[in-house]
Amino acid sequence: MRHIYQCPVRWGDIDAFQHVNNVAYLEYLQEARVDMFWVHPARAGLKPLARGIVVARHEIDYLAPMEWREAPITIEIWATKVLASKFELAYLLRDDERAYARAKSVMVPFDLESQRPRRMNDAEKEALAPFLEQE
Repeated sequence: MRHIYQCPVRWGDIDAFQHVNNVAYLEYLQEARVDMFWVHPARAGLKPLARGIVVARHEIDYLAPMEWREAPITIEIWATKVLASKFELAYLLRDDERAYARAKSVMVPFDLESQRPRRMNDAEKEALAPFLEQE
C-alpha cells in the first residue's frame, strides 16, 4: 500500500529557469510525510511513531523538469525497509503523464525528551508493515 498525497505547486517554487527549484522538492517530500504521519495517522496506525521521528538522509533523482501548474502533483510514499532503529521511505512525484522525481529518506525514531535516537517498538513496526514494499 502507498500513501497518496496531492501536493500543490506554488508559484514561489519556480526558479529563474521557470522550473520547480530543487529545494522545493524537499518541501514536497516533507508535506507528503506530514500528511502520512500527522494528518492521516489514525488511518495508518502511525500516530505513536509520528511523535518523534527525524530525517537522517535524503536522496533525490530528478527525472524531468516540473513547471508551475494549477493541478497538484501526486506524491506516492511507501516504506522500503523497516529496521530496529531506522526505516526508509521512498517517494514518486508524478502526474498522469510523467514521473518528475524519485526520492528516498532515511527516518530515525527520536526520543524528544532525551534528544537521542531510539529503537522502534513492535507496534511501530507493525504500523509501517502495510506500507512496506521491497525494492
